[in-house]
Amino acid sequence: MTNGAEPIVFISHFRVKEGMLEPYKNLVRTVTPQLEAGRPRTLAYLFYLSPSGSEATIVHVFPDAEAMDLHAQGSKERSRVAFEFVVPQGWEIYGTPTEAALEQLRQAASASGVN
Repeated sequence: MTNGAEPIVFISHFRVKEGMLEPYKNLVRTVTPQLEAGRPRTLAYLFYLSPSGSEATIVHVFPDAEAMDLHAQGSKERSRVAFEFVVPQGWEIYGTPTEAALEQLRQAASASGVN
């Protein structure tokens, strides 16, 4: 990295609620283009669904912690809507996000019952 910034990979895992696969897929189809347009510093926002459709994984890649913070703006509302269809199962973070981002994730984990 020329500016000394460290990239961050953030992976979120979810269980899809019974009967909510199609509504969740519709939500993802709506939200993904909005995020791509509104968060140009997010390098990747990739959605994966297990073959059974019971689990979903989203991979986010950011060039640095600031881009992750920018992406997180509005995430509480996006999560509130998404949690109508899915249950958080956990997160993986590779790289060093800001303390503010970590605290937001801690709060989300606590509220969701994720350890």
